[in-house]
Parts: sequence; structure tokens; C-alpha cells
Amino acid sequence: SVALLGADHQLKRLVARPEQPQELIARSSLANMPAALRASPMPRRLLLDGRSPARRTLLRHSTVQRRDGSVAPLNKLRGFIEIERKAPAPYRPAADRLADYAEINGPADQAELTRQSARCMDCGTPFCHTHTGCPISNVIPEFNQQVFDGEWRQAYSNLASTNNFPEFTGRVCPAPCEGACVAGLVDESVTIKSMEYSIIERAWSEGWVVAAPPARRSGKKVAVVGSGPAGLAAADELNKKYGHAVTV
Repeated sequence: SVALLGADHQLKRLVARPEQPQELIARSSLANMPAALRASPMPRRLLLDGRSPARRTLLRHSTVQRRDGSVAPLNKLRGFIEIERKAPAPYRPAADRLADYAEINGPADQAELTRQSARCMDCGTPFCHTHTGCPISNVIPEFNQQVFDGEWRQAYSNLASTNNFPEFTGRVCPAPCEGACVAGLVDESVTIKSMEYSIIERAWSEGWVVAAPPARRSGKKVAVVGSGPAGLAAADELNKKYGHAVTV
């Protein structure tokens, strides 16, 4: 880890000096790069570009085990090829769940969340969050990238911008997004539902979920019949967007 951080600092410093010829930057940067990164299948231009999020995240994360059993730096660009699907927060054994009213999921493995988020392909046409996938159009590739980068608060803001109650959907949604995942055409789909569940749980634990009353009230009253997820989402939108006083 120290070697990776040192190489990251050196690369940023070199790339930030425009007076150096590009060939010299390339030679100096690669000379100071750990052998594991020099052998990386990532394009050299991405490894050398100090502004490249892909290169920064590759340098930041420690090595992981790939599906073939080998160990290498976590490579986001090849994650869907190198990493197998595995639940970051697997279901607890049924015998244990019968004896209590606790969560059906076990605790999330943070390292596995990062590993699984690397499987998202950042598709040009992400069917997971169009009408073929998520019915509320969650911006899934973006929050997967933010989980990979450790930007949990941004991931929550992203998720909350389209989803009124990720607390519900992260638990009981049948996950049509995973059925539409492009990775699932040739392999198993990305663990999108687990990502959503983990993001909202992190948001609650960090205190990021707070009331957001409207700046102005309309003076109108609305009644919503039905207190399921759809009724509560309707009430939430009528309150925060239009300022109506809603009774469910």
C-alpha cells in the first residue's frame, strides 16, 4: 500500500509538470511505478494520466483475488472479466432467521462491496436503469462507481435523487435491474440490489438521511389512500416538490 501511494504521488507530480516532454514523463513515471502496475492490462495512457479516475482508483485499492485464483491490483476496467459475482451482504441461514426478527441480510463486507462494484461495466447503454430495468430509473452505473471510489455520501445523494425509499427497494424489490444487466448476458449480473441496500444503510448510520421540508407551502391539502411504497412515494413527492400538506 505504501508503494502504491508513493507511486501515485510521483505520477501526479510528474504529470503536473507540462514543461517535461511526454516521453520523459512516461519513462520517469513507469520507472517509479510498482511492477504489478507496470504489468497491468490497463492502457498505458490511463496509468499515466494524473486526472484519470480509473488510474487513481487502481492505485488506491489493494490487491484482490481474481476468479482464476490469482492475486492482482483491483482493475475497474476489467472487473467484469476478472471478478466473479458474490453477495457482499449474504442472507443469514434460514434456521437463524426463524428464531428472531432481525434483518434477513448479514453484515456487509466492505472489501467485497468494493470488489463487486468493480464488476459494473459502465455500459454505453445501461439497460439496468432504463425502462428495460429499474422502473424508477435509478442511475445505477454512477452509484456503483461512487461505491467503488468510496464516495458513499455522493452515492446516497445519487440514489435519493431518483428513489424516495431505497430502504424498501434495497430489501424487497425483485431487482429487474439485475435482470437487465448487460454483464448477465454472458455471466452473472452485478449485485445492484446489494449496492442499493448498502448505500442506504450507510446513509442511515452516518446520519445523512434527514428531513427536507419544502421552502414554500402551497396551502393545499391532499389525501393519499394506501400506505404502501407507492402511496408513501406519492406523498413524499407532493410534499417536497409542491408543498402540499399530505395525509396518508
